Amino acid sequence: MQLDSLVGLARRRRDPRPDRPIRLSVPDGMTVPLGCDAVAVPEACGRAMTRRLPRMGCVYADGAHWWWLVPSDSDVALEWPAPARYTAGTLVPDAGRAPDLIHCPDSSVPYTPPIPLYLALCRVTGTTPSWSRPLRAS
Repeated sequence: MQLDSLVGLARRRRDPRPDRPIRLSVPDGMTVPLGCDAVAVPEACGRAMTRRLPRMGCVYADGAHWWWLVPSDSDVALEWPAPARYTAGTLVPDAGRAPDLIHCPDSSVPYTPPIPLYLALCRVTGTTPSWSRPLRAS
């Protein structure tokens, strides 16, 4: 087994909350060949990010946050900047109800490409992408 497969298995075994958080549902007719995770950002960031994205997948909103569907393990080797919250398995912690679908692509897959999403978030938050940061000696 490869390391990325082991990471995915370990994540799916963990349950972040004992009372079962809500899981975002993928619209009927769409497939998730790469699995599915979610990136949550405050609504204001989400609105600003849409202007910077060449293509968007499914986006959900719960009033305070926008949730973007990305392929599983899109956080491997990426440090998603604050105030983003990355959740494995499309889990929405601390939600009273499921967020509403506010954007659905004309595609058979629900994903927003993670690298453009990451770069749009870095741009909106004024964060330097992790691969552009200077290395520090430890």
